[in-house]
Amino acid sequence: MKTIKDILLTGILLVMVSIPIRSQPGFDDYHRRNEFLMASPGAMKTGLYGYDNPALLTYLKNPDLMFSWSGEQSDLSRRGLFFGIPSFGGIPPIGFSIINHRSGFNRLSHLQISTAFGTETFGAGASFNFAILDTEYFDRNNTISLGTLYRPNRYFSLSLSGTTTSGVEHYEGVIDLAVRPLGNDRLTVFSDYALRNNNNFRDGNWSAGAVFELLPGAHITGRYFKNNTITFGVGFSFGNMGISTQGGFSNRLSYNYNTYSIRAGSYERNLFDELFRNPKNYANIELQKSMRYQKYQHFDDANSLIEKLSLIDKLVKNPRIRGVVINASGMTINHSMLWELREQLKKFRENGKKVVIYFDNAGMNTYHFASVADLIIMHPLGALNLPGYIAGNIYMGNTLDKLGVGVKEFRLHEYKSGFESFATDKMSDEDRKQRQQLVNNLYDFVKEDIMSGRGFTDEKYEKLVNEIFYFSADKALELGLVDSLGRWDDINNIINIAEGEEKTILDNTQRDRILQRTDHSWGRKPGIAVIYAVGYFDMETGLKARALAKDIGQARENNNVDAIVLRIESPGGSLMAMDILAEELRKTRSKKPVIISHGSVAASAGYWLSLYSDKIVSAPNTITGSIGVVSGWLYDDGIKEKLGLSTDYVKRGEFADMGYSMPIPLLNMPLLDRTFTQEEEEIIETMLTNSYEKFVHEFARTRGKEYDEAEKNSRGRVWSGKDALEAGLVDTLGGLKTAMTIAMRKAGFDIEEGYNLIEYPVPQWFNLSGLVNFLVSRMPDIERLGVESDPAGQYLQFLKKHIGEPLPLLPLEYLDNSYFDLQQPFPRR
Repeated sequence: MKTIKDILLTGILLVMVSIPIRSQPGFDDYHRRNEFLMASPGAMKTGLYGYDNPALLTYLKNPDLMFSWSGEQSDLSRRGLFFGIPSFGGIPPIGFSIINHRSGFNRLSHLQISTAFGTETFGAGASFNFAILDTEYFDRNNTISLGTLYRPNRYFSLSLSGTTTSGVEHYEGVIDLAVRPLGNDRLTVFSDYALRNNNNFRDGNWSAGAVFELLPGAHITGRYFKNNTITFGVGFSFGNMGISTQGGFSNRLSYNYNTYSIRAGSYERNLFDELFRNPKNYANIELQKSMRYQKYQHFDDANSLIEKLSLIDKLVKNPRIRGVVINASGMTINHSMLWELREQLKKFRENGKKVVIYFDNAGMNTYHFASVADLIIMHPLGALNLPGYIAGNIYMGNTLDKLGVGVKEFRLHEYKSGFESFATDKMSDEDRKQRQQLVNNLYDFVKEDIMSGRGFTDEKYEKLVNEIFYFSADKALELGLVDSLGRWDDINNIINIAEGEEKTILDNTQRDRILQRTDHSWGRKPGIAVIYAVGYFDMETGLKARALAKDIGQARENNNVDAIVLRIESPGGSLMAMDILAEELRKTRSKKPVIISHGSVAASAGYWLSLYSDKIVSAPNTITGSIGVVSGWLYDDGIKEKLGLSTDYVKRGEFADMGYSMPIPLLNMPLLDRTFTQEEEEIIETMLTNSYEKFVHEFARTRGKEYDEAEKNSRGRVWSGKDALEAGLVDTLGGLKTAMTIAMRKAGFDIEEGYNLIEYPVPQWFNLSGLVNFLVSRMPDIERLGVESDPAGQYLQFLKKHIGEPLPLLPLEYLDNSYFDLQQPFPRR
């Protein structure tokens, strides 16, 4: 369906074709003005940065400059300087050009400025050109040009342009057509046609030809003109620079003229990178700051997961990069994100590149991450701690009883332990069983990776963890846990020694400059929307279901989005919030592929929502499942009397006081004034049973199971991603990039051929406190928008808000991103 913007742009295109375009005598025709071009404007790169057709500026990705001049045999000596700046910060692209004509003692200069707007499919632009004859302003040679560009796919390009001058009745319009039979710039066939004044159609001038890229960055062109002139050209790219020349020949192949060009600016594919690979560069990847799913657009130097995954992917493909170096000291990254980064680095190594990781102190998760490296470097005074994993909880049943706080837990099934820490004084047998299984899976999973990465035997690994566990730097080196000792400042020398030759570690600016490799593909790249569902399922807080539902709807209706990945990082929450989002996913699946990607926790309502997708992708160490519902509340059981408090109220309605609660001074703990009656409890129990049966029914229906089979894997049990795959809860193991690859494939595209990323919610511009801290070089440790920073307090407030409701929700302790960190009490504050 066309948008208003599409209709307006189409109107501009029709107007361009229909209006007369005026010129004056002496106004050079189209082919003469563009003699520096080796092909028609739309056939090769971005033409002359708007001088030929301003609409081509929509395809300018990086700043670029070109200087061109004609040879002495030309009847009119010409020199040109062309410069283009891409769009940035909402400012449209801009092109500048200066053309100098010299004939005898006369010199005429043209200065032009161009701009454009549009998309990869359709663009429009305008330019203004004013003339100076010798040293005087010559307004009768001023020109205005308009242009359009239409590229519906990677095979076809059509552009229209026209130019008018002030004054005399002359005009010219141009159509430029190019085709890429292979869908890339290896071969481009083109033709253009220009009609001046009121000439008949057959009097127009035309040309046709082809551009071949026989070797990376090496182009050969041939072009035939209506007047029987032929040009042959050749161009070479050297990365950030390039040269080209072409010769013109008359109909008898007698030499006529030459043009030459030198380009500098953006980095392009070139022969040296492709054929003479001896990369000496190591790129630094910054992981020391906190990592979130999304960043503010400005004044936020935190890391985002997709940013780092995409960076590693770009470094894999860049022939100038030998390896990466990472300082893993002080990382604040949850275990699921770390695994995804590790997997991406594993692919990096599989492509023949090197990974170097440094740390000062490390525990299980950091060392698991580091074990993917070719070279692990440890600070000489650092410590390595490998004691295994532990998972536990604090049980407040006795404490609350002594305080006079009553606890009512509705627990229909043995594994749904969402309220257990409030109601009892110890772990139930069922909860112990599922937690032990999670710990066992994580231990084995990490063990397998470390053994593979470091070449350890099973016996050696078990000895390191269960007999020694604590390692000084010297001991770690002796036992082969690390490869070298040194400080971060020594990294370059250590790499040089390991490589046997001098290498260079690029800083972020140098690295990003190398990665700015210009892409000359045509048409809109397929778009993939990544939507983040992070936090409790609630309507206005947590993941903010109302707003998130609108985001899903926008992605569904966005014509530039071909596939959707929903990343879930949530312990569950409100059924209503889940249902609103589920309805949006059901609508969206009928139009576009929807793939679910699980983060560190995607359970209960988080898993329920996952069912309305084409595929579910989970990390091996994800906590998921928990198919069940729970309800409970805290109520006054004597605490008022102990504190000397009393409550009173008036009411009308039998159940009006059912959820009446009172705040306890100095305690962040909402308490009901009374517990529920037996009649009220029966109502709640019926609601819980109905909700559970619906959950299991949806699980069975969407996963192709019988109800009884599905029920066996439900009952509130949590699963690791690995076990969830075996139990049929998820479809494959992987991270965000895996989900994106599957989504693109289902939409009919190959992710390796490029894509446009659209993120929802749309990142906010900046956070005011972040701006203040940024100015003093200190960034706040903020969570991603919508994730509360006080898990325990928020958990209790959430329970108060949903008293008596069936809640597909995990226990509090699962909300901590460091759930499996070494010997941390839970809840961790």
